[in-house]
Amino acid sequence: MSEAVQEKAPFWLRDNFAPVFEERTETNLNVIGRIPEALSGCLMRNGANPQSGESAHWFLGNGMLHGTRIEGGQAKWYRNRYVKTPLYLKPDGNVMDGLGDMTMSAANTNVIQHAGKIMALEEGHWPFVVSGELETVGPNNYDKKLAGPMTAHPKICAETGELLAFSYGMSEPYLTYIRASASGELLQAEPITVPGATMIHDFNITRNYVIFMDLPAVWNFEGMATTGLPILWDESYGARLGVMPRNGTDADVVWYEIDPCYVFHPLNAYEDDGKIVLDVCRMEDTMKPGSSAPPLMYRWVIDQAAGKVHETQIDDRVVDFPRVCDSVVGLKHQYGYCAAFASGAPFGEGLVKYDMASGSSEYRHLDGGQASEAVFVKNSEGTGEDDGWLMTYVYQPEIDQSEVLILNAQDFSGEPAARIQLPVRVPAGFHGNWMADS
Repeated sequence: MSEAVQEKAPFWLRDNFAPVFEERTETNLNVIGRIPEALSGCLMRNGANPQSGESAHWFLGNGMLHGTRIEGGQAKWYRNRYVKTPLYLKPDGNVMDGLGDMTMSAANTNVIQHAGKIMALEEGHWPFVVSGELETVGPNNYDKKLAGPMTAHPKICAETGELLAFSYGMSEPYLTYIRASASGELLQAEPITVPGATMIHDFNITRNYVIFMDLPAVWNFEGMATTGLPILWDESYGARLGVMPRNGTDADVVWYEIDPCYVFHPLNAYEDDGKIVLDVCRMEDTMKPGSSAPPLMYRWVIDQAAGKVHETQIDDRVVDFPRVCDSVVGLKHQYGYCAAFASGAPFGEGLVKYDMASGSSEYRHLDGGQASEAVFVKNSEGTGEDDGWLMTYVYQPEIDQSEVLILNAQDFSGEPAARIQLPVRVPAGFHGNWMADS
């Protein structure tokens, strides 16, 4: 794409958001520093990468996985592969045209590992299973028990191994709760009553509850002309949080009104003496023509006895892509990690480590680098919650190439443990995970 064309293109089609088209396998990777011997697995990340080079919105491009294999203190390989769903195999297909066909997935938002399967996810269709080498295997409809889509943001319980998820749709049921066992058997698909069809991107779990976020990003096809998606901000819909026991039913949901806002991504949630604490990246609005409300770190405390939600702003920095240690998902966390967004662009120009116990934080500037979501990988031999490594793909504009940055989370601002230099550009993307060998 020429510089002139790039200047006219929307942000998701230019600079480091622009798609790459070649699927590569690179094995001769240069490492600066020392890769921790305890790391054995693959850092995978997903993102929208339209095979045509064009898309009406950042969320709509074909899914492309990027993976870096680490073993025995060495970087074994880097690979990138399209998720070859029926939508990808039909180049003139449109993800919006395939909303009724659960196989027509862009599979572009997240990639997780559960019950022996690695799955590429987006919220309008079935998950797609991929191999450890990033090759597409096929859709997973949980032995035909999953009738509709599944969110790109399921939660895996650190204590039970269950996968907890949901789906949303344009027709009733507008919201469905999904629960699968640690072995991958679908146990529950529970319709939840909400007033209308909204975009519900993520949700929350605690040891005993799930918490739905029913917020006023409402399905409306007039949005295609302004936001590029059939969704518009409608404050009249209201905003509320729904608390339900993890094995409960629609009749068990208790709803709590909150001020209108939107949350794409929560950091974590937990129970605390009759209250539920949620740390979230809160926006004043989304999908609102003419508005670009930034995500800021907030804390919601649901007082179940009083029937109220207390809201506190934690930080005035623009942060998103929040993560905690996987072993505390749904449990009380001390530490959280976010990308600190650059001005007007959804990539990290820095990283933030929050200490929620002390109310302090550390900021690490990336010196011109542009980070994707940072994934925390716990040291299996360590004891502390932050004993482990923070890993992320970082684009270096001056050389038009990317690297895998590995930070010692307990020395957040210090020298990196390692930098794996990649002879490719990894475009700005969405979410990923560490696929551990054990």
